[in-house]
Amino acid sequence: MASTRASPSPITAPFSIRLTKDERTDLASRAGNRPIGAYVKSVLFPDGGPTRRSPARVAHESQKELGKILAALGASRLASNFNQLAKAANQGALPVTQELENELWAACAQIAEMRDQLLAALGIRSVNQNLVQTFNRHAKSRGVL
Repeated sequence: MASTRASPSPITAPFSIRLTKDERTDLASRAGNRPIGAYVKSVLFPDGGPTRRSPARVAHESQKELGKILAALGASRLASNFNQLAKAANQGALPVTQELENELWAACAQIAEMRDQLLAALGIRSVNQNLVQTFNRHAKSRGVL
């Protein structure tokens, strides 16, 4: 009876190279958040091929600080506060002038920009680019952006 199991991955063999401290520092700098071996392999074999695992994410002190800022932004209840303003405006309890509307759109744009910059600094792709693009299109049509 034939086995239906997938064929095993090709066996890899380690390759060592001696580097000076400066050379290793330079390679680490070029590699960024990727392991040095993965970076060297990507330079030697630009066509790529299947990767064995996703790059390791090393949290540097600045990334930890950015993460704290992003968490604080998420916990700030800005979305809830904006929702309360929208509810009050819909009920007629908040007189909405063109100036107020422009200020609210500008505040939303600034918050979205902070979020995007923090995510980019952390190397995290924005979760919903369509939402961001739609928001930016509406804000631009109102002359806010």
